[in-house]
Amino acid sequence: MPLIAAIPFLVLIALACGGAAYYGVVLWRVVKTARTLPTTRDGLSMAAPEGGWPLVCVVVPAHNEEKVIGELARSLLAQDYPNLRVVFSLDRCTDGTEGALRGVCIGAKTPPPASKTPPPPPLGAGEEAEGARFEIVRVTSCPEGWAGKTHAAWRGVRDSVGAKDAELLLFADADTVFDPGLVRASVALLHARKLDLLSLLSRLTSEEWFERWVQPAAGFELVRQYPLDMVNREVRPRAFANGQFMLFRRGLYDAIGGHERVKEHLLEDIAIARHLDIVRTTMPSRWGVLMTDGMLRCRMYRDWESFRRGWKRIYTEASLRRPRQLREWAWRKRMSGVVMPVAGVLCAVAGPVVMMWDRPLGWTMVGTGLVSVAVFVAAMGRIYADQGLGAAWALVYPFGAWRVAGLLDEAARDLEQGVKTVWGGREYAREVKA
Repeated sequence: MPLIAAIPFLVLIALACGGAAYYGVVLWRVVKTARTLPTTRDGLSMAAPEGGWPLVCVVVPAHNEEKVIGELARSLLAQDYPNLRVVFSLDRCTDGTEGALRGVCIGAKTPPPASKTPPPPPLGAGEEAEGARFEIVRVTSCPEGWAGKTHAAWRGVRDSVGAKDAELLLFADADTVFDPGLVRASVALLHARKLDLLSLLSRLTSEEWFERWVQPAAGFELVRQYPLDMVNREVRPRAFANGQFMLFRRGLYDAIGGHERVKEHLLEDIAIARHLDIVRTTMPSRWGVLMTDGMLRCRMYRDWESFRRGWKRIYTEASLRRPRQLREWAWRKRMSGVVMPVAGVLCAVAGPVVMMWDRPLGWTMVGTGLVSVAVFVAAMGRIYADQGLGAAWALVYPFGAWRVAGLLDEAARDLEQGVKTVWGGREYAREVKA
C-alpha cells in the first residue's frame, strides 16, 4: 500500500497505541491503589483506639433535603458506634426537611408544609433517639461573603450542644447513607493511620440514566485530577477531600479556623485540603482519602439538570475558576475518553479489510486494536465495578466522556460570560482567573 494511502491507518494505530498506554497506566494505578490502601470495610475488624472510642459529632448541613434526609437519619440511628451525637444544621429550608427529620428521630409524623402551619418545636439537645443524640440547628439567613453550605456547617458546630466537647467532628452531606458500621470503621482507620483528617469517596447511586451513562465519567475526571495514590502519599500529598464525608480531629479543625477559614468557597472540601497543604510547614497534619467498598452511598443529583449544574460548579471550583484550564480538561477528556478508545475499536474492525491490500499493516492494526480495547475494558471495567456497575458498562464510557467534556466547555463559557452559579438557594458571581 502506498505510504500516502496508509497514513490514515497509521494515525489510527498511533491513537490506539496511545490509548493502550494511557489505560495501561490507569489500570496499574487502580490495582496499586487497591493493594496499598485499605477501604473503610477494613476498619470494621480494627480494635477501639487506646483510651476507648472518642466522642464523635456528625454535622449535616442541609438545604431543602426533604426527599433524602430521612434515609440518612435512619442510617445514623442504626450506627453501632457507642459515643455518637448528630447535629442537623438546616439552612434556610422552605420544605418539609425538619418534619422528615422529626418523623425519624422522635417518631413524629411529618407535618404539613411550614407555610400553612406553625413550625414544630425544635428537637433539642435533651431529646434522644435510640442512644444517638439528635439536635437541630435552624439557620434562617446566610451572611454576605459566605457560601450557604459552608455557613451551615460552621453554624452546626458553633451553635449546637452536641459539638461543643466532641473530640472528632464528622461532616456529611444530607444525600448520603451510612452503613451501620461506617462511623466505627472510620474512627478506627483515622487512629490506625495517624490521620488528622479522613475523607471518604462514596459509591454513587445508579438509578437514573445519567447516573449510569455520564456520572462514572464525571467522577473519573475528578479522580484523574486527584489520584488516590498521590492524595495519600506521605511526601507532598495532593490536596483533596470529599465533602460528602470529612472526619476531623477537633484540634486540627479549630486550629485552622474551621469552615470560617474557607467561608466564601463553593467547594469547601478541596478549599480546606488546599489550606492544610499551605500551612503544612507551620501546622503539620496528615490527611487521607479512602474508598468505602459500598459502606457510604450517595445520590448526588435527582435529575439531569441538577446533575449538569452541580458538576459544572464542581469543575469550575476545582479549576480555580480558570476557563483555559477547563478547556484543556475538555480537550483531554475527548482525546483520552473518546478518540483513543474508538481508534482501538476501528483498528480491530478495519484491520481484516486492510489485509486485502497490505497484510502486515492489517495484522498490525488488528493486534494493536485488540490490545488497546482489552486494556481499556480492563481498566475502566474495574472502575465501573467499584461503583457497583457491571464491568460491561465501561463500553459506554466514551459517550459519558463526550458529555463530560461538554460540561467542562460549558463551565468555561459560563465563566467567560459572567453567568452566576446557582446553588443551595443562592446566586454567586464568580471571579474569573487567568
